[in-house]
Amino acid sequence: MGGVAGRGGALTVCVAFAAATMQYAGALKSLPGLAALPFDLTWAALALLAPAAVALVLLRRWLLHPALAGPLMAAIGLVLWLVLAGLWTDSRGVVAEKLPYVVLAGPLMLALALLVGAERDCFRRFADAVLAFGLVTGAVIAWGVATDRVVLGGEVGMDPTRVRVQYQLTGLVIAAAAGLAAVRAVESRRLAARLGWLGLAALCAAAVLVPGGRLGLVGLVAGVIAAPAMRLWLDGRRGRAVAWCAAYVGLALLALLLLLTDPNLTRGFRTLERSLGEPTTVTAARIVLWLEALRWAGDAAPFGLGTGGFTIAAGFGEDRGFYPHNHALEALAEGGFPGLGLWVLAFGGAAMVALRRAAHVAPGRAARICAITVPVALSVMVSTDLGNRMAWFALGLLLSLAAEALPREDAAHV
Repeated sequence: MGGVAGRGGALTVCVAFAAATMQYAGALKSLPGLAALPFDLTWAALALLAPAAVALVLLRRWLLHPALAGPLMAAIGLVLWLVLAGLWTDSRGVVAEKLPYVVLAGPLMLALALLVGAERDCFRRFADAVLAFGLVTGAVIAWGVATDRVVLGGEVGMDPTRVRVQYQLTGLVIAAAAGLAAVRAVESRRLAARLGWLGLAALCAAAVLVPGGRLGLVGLVAGVIAAPAMRLWLDGRRGRAVAWCAAYVGLALLALLLLLTDPNLTRGFRTLERSLGEPTTVTAARIVLWLEALRWAGDAAPFGLGTGGFTIAAGFGEDRGFYPHNHALEALAEGGFPGLGLWVLAFGGAAMVALRRAAHVAPGRAARICAITVPVALSVMVSTDLGNRMAWFALGLLLSLAAEALPREDAAHV
């Protein structure tokens, strides 16, 4: 029995580390040492993950709540509908680039997140890996940006688009790490430990101000407020949960007021400079994309433009970068009413399942899933397209609250 337990422990470490690497590979690739690797970090993580995940599945007894059925069926239906919608699209390049991510990467990441989130020891190690990745990435990227040595798989300044993606992905992992550190702070009983974790969350907040990713900053604020509050609320300390939210909302508003009264405070912090100094261009561009998506959704009703068809219809040509920057609008414009309905049932249904199941699982598990998924959920509404694997992984983590993986000897008594 001890040998099986030992192997199970080694497998959970392997699966957790490889899953965290796959989810945040885009941010990790920006680290100087990893940017020069002669192989793709994502594929290396998958090669490590595949056999370990299969073995872990066989070593566990899987208990699935009936609430999983609806969102899972909707997610499968969405994938199949997007494949079918590729039949009437005017795109050839975008649809060929996008569908493999939707059909292969999406379901794979969803299933992986279900496995990771349902296995308690595996998820604990996964959350620790995300926390470590966020702290290391934040420190290295902040230093790299400050010294003009940012690297993302190439020379500095080689590709502005890749640099933009780099700071967006970096912001997501730093935001997740800040939320996880804040959860650890409210869980700590000793004052010194509590202050230490809050200090790490504050360092993450400082790091996310450097690269320029505004989504990372918003995700960090939301995660630091929501995840610890959920931990306190589920633990029965509801007054403290409300006080936590009020304190940090007030702190965020005070910081914003100080920045508005003295713009010089933003110097050196690229995220703040972009947020307060140049808010019109990117914001207006997103609004234009949203309005175009709504217009074409109406013109192409009820079945939409077809997968990948939005960029051509909106006049941007075969360029995947000009997607609607909102999953719901993208599903509506390209998949029509069926696409939007399936997306709402899958992603919205998963959120409802997670909220209902949060009270039935360990409070720390629910709070950590909140800290990891909140930044990605925000990116789903203002960035990324339906082929983004991080969104599908977050979907699986939410659904994992309705699943449980137990050692077979323990499950026999359930």
